[in-house]
Amino acid sequence: MKINSTVLLTLILLILMLGAGSLSAFLGFTLGSSALKGVSTPDGRPTTKFASNKATNAQQAGLTLLKEEEILKIVKARIEGKTKAAKSEKLDEDDEETKSSKQKPEEKPQEVVEEKLQPGFPVTAENQGVTLSVQSVRYSGGDLLLKVKMQNKGADSVRFLYSFLDVTDDKGRTLSASTEGLPAELPTNGPAFSGTVSIPTALLDDVNKISLSLTDYPAQKLKLDVSNIPVARVAGLL
Repeated sequence: MKINSTVLLTLILLILMLGAGSLSAFLGFTLGSSALKGVSTPDGRPTTKFASNKATNAQQAGLTLLKEEEILKIVKARIEGKTKAAKSEKLDEDDEETKSSKQKPEEKPQEVVEEKLQPGFPVTAENQGVTLSVQSVRYSGGDLLLKVKMQNKGADSVRFLYSFLDVTDDKGRTLSASTEGLPAELPTNGPAFSGTVSIPTALLDDVNKISLSLTDYPAQKLKLDVSNIPVARVAGLL
């Protein structure tokens, strides 16, 4: 009786194992099939390749090759067309320039504007045809600037050394000054030369007028005295 029960138990275990194996195999097959849906193998049939090659050859056969003479004609025609277009554009531009030049009014020469002098100027000294004149004065950057003109209408040229320029105020005090732009020599019958004489404003607090005195160098036979140059700070004047 014990033997029969052992055999029965063994058979039951075998049946369960077979059932579990079959069930797992079925589930694996089902999952694999669902995963491979939409995947296809490449078509390796020779007939398909032949058909694709035939279609490619048909497309290439549709292309027509031009002859060399026709290509040269086309290129020449395009070049000539561009050249004609450029020429026509240039002619149009020339016509426009001609029209614009005709339409422009003739420019009138600018009139020479005379320098507007301050009241009391110029202050001039003359000796032997040589003139020294102060055209204007103004204060700028801590200096008094005197605009000076010199000209020689005499028979001989005259040389100057501006370290000999004497500047005095209306109280007889000597003032330090520097020059800029004045010529070292005035030629005979030459043009007028312009320059500047600068005086520090710290020396002019109570000064109303100053004087300049200059002699030629080295002979010192010619003396130019420009006196009573107004330098007071008057509103609207300096």
